[in-house]
Amino acid sequence: MFAVTATQTDPDNPLAGLTLGERPEPEVPDGWTTVTVRAAALNHHDLWTLRGVGIRQDRLPIVLGCDAAGVDEDGNEVIVHAVIGDGPDETLDPKRSLLSETYDGTFAERVAVPRRNLVPKPAALGFEEAACLPTAWLTAYRMLFDKAGLEPGSTVLVQGAGGGVATALIALGRAGGYRVWATSRSEEKRARALDLGADQVFESGARLPERVDAVMETVGQATWDHSLKSLRPGGRIVVSGATSGAVPPADLNRVFFLQLSVVGSTMGTRDQLARLARFLEQTGTRPVVDRTLPLTEAREGFAAMEKGDLFGKVVFTAGG
Repeated sequence: MFAVTATQTDPDNPLAGLTLGERPEPEVPDGWTTVTVRAAALNHHDLWTLRGVGIRQDRLPIVLGCDAAGVDEDGNEVIVHAVIGDGPDETLDPKRSLLSETYDGTFAERVAVPRRNLVPKPAALGFEEAACLPTAWLTAYRMLFDKAGLEPGSTVLVQGAGGGVATALIALGRAGGYRVWATSRSEEKRARALDLGADQVFESGARLPERVDAVMETVGQATWDHSLKSLRPGGRIVVSGATSGAVPPADLNRVFFLQLSVVGSTMGTRDQLARLARFLEQTGTRPVVDRTLPLTEAREGFAAMEKGDLFGKVVFTAGG
């Protein structure tokens, strides 16, 4: 079968290890099944893997990709939950992994997954839309509706409008009744954030009209100081990523004096993925897709992500 594989890692030139071509059919352990992939979405996780982050070298070569929607062995249209783990909240399992870390991922014509990781795809969602949900959109859903602890009408600041999680946060926040503010260095991305549902947009680091109830932080070092200074006393930062660096100055004096909360959030559960799919079905909210490419042209999508030349998700399509 055709697949997109990491064959080596290079922190400075990640695309050097990106290989497109034939791979063996997936092995199917007991309790697992195969899904014929119709669409799969690209994440920063895939680039980090090519840089050598979060992957054991003895796992190479490995098929990349966390997200997919397709058809199971019984002909059901499904969404693939990317977290492989046990317990009522698999994201808290110390031995958890994502597809493409220990097991081959979704950038292939077929992928093997645990049966319990399959979520029914609502008929109202296309395969390309559904493929965007398991990582970026599920991460945003958990950040907003689980970790933030906010009531509708609260003000949320989304740092770094443009990425997959950030665009999901804007769209979900709007649909969930929050007042959503967003930042970006790019005037074009600020304008698109307004179109997506943000109430106000600001240049990165700009002083805000008032302090916010919560900040959704995926950028990390470049925006951390601004995130802390943007919070009202007692406010909360929900962190799910650090694409610009993971060790900013903590500014602990501000944290304790203003009684701020810093909450980590990683992915989401299978049940939350099912609720997210229903939420989109009920509200009409849909993922923002920057571009759709056949799996055979995956290198173009990786290159665009490496350059930051995106607003929304890159989706790869595969034959059925």
